[in-house]
Amino acid sequence: MEGGVDEDKMSTIVAGVDVGSLCTKTVIMGADRSILSFSILRSGSFYRGAAETSMNIALKSARLELSDIGYIVGTGYGRAKVPFANSQVTEISCHARGAAWLFPEVRTVIDIGGQDSKVIHINDEGQPMNFVMNDKCAAGTGRFLEVMAGALEVELDEMGKLSLGAQKEVEVSSICTVFAESEVISLFAEGCDKANIAAAIYQSIARRITGMVGQLGLRERVAMTGGVAMSCGIVRALEKKLNTTLLIPEEPQIMGAYGAAIIAGERLAAVAPG
Repeated sequence: MEGGVDEDKMSTIVAGVDVGSLCTKTVIMGADRSILSFSILRSGSFYRGAAETSMNIALKSARLELSDIGYIVGTGYGRAKVPFANSQVTEISCHARGAAWLFPEVRTVIDIGGQDSKVIHINDEGQPMNFVMNDKCAAGTGRFLEVMAGALEVELDEMGKLSLGAQKEVEVSSICTVFAESEVISLFAEGCDKANIAAAIYQSIARRITGMVGQLGLRERVAMTGGVAMSCGIVRALEKKLNTTLLIPEEPQIMGAYGAAIIAGERLAAVAPG
């Protein structure tokens, strides 16, 4: 649903709200595209409530009120559930714009989210030209990694560093989360070192993402967005498979919301008087 902008009270401050399947992110952005504040929280099952809570946290951090925001764009899986958004934009476009603003040289964006993964080709203006998306299976996503960490009996944020200590190559061959979990449990029961299993988990994801990249072709340079990009294990595995160095944002999880905020700023400027 398109919302209205009150031109008499128009502010140059804008926001993007990315309601993902696992996490909801909000970015509040100034006129110079600087991030004034952001928030990240679990989406849960009530997307509207997650969007409202995420926005309120970001507003409090920036010492602002909702009325101070000139334009808001909703994106992500639950973008239609952002009641205060002026418009909605797909996460494909938002991740493309966010990555391109930080890294103007980027031509391929790999986004691995909670329950889907995407590979996006973009032009020099940060517009998506083509993409492939895996949204039929959780394999190779944040949820997949959560399940694998549980099977390995380690904390998710520890698994990446653990994988860097692998001494022997083992394989997790299944692309199905359920079967891959069984493989991990079996390897663990056989006494296989946790570091070797962790590395195998990341290699299985890297193979899947590399296959998606192959459908479009690799265009340098390559940026990675989404919460999974915070894991050094997957970054290392992908860099090895793709034979390239990935550009990783300081806060990769908020890139969709940041791109939405950039688009919000452009839409606000388009309706500004004068």
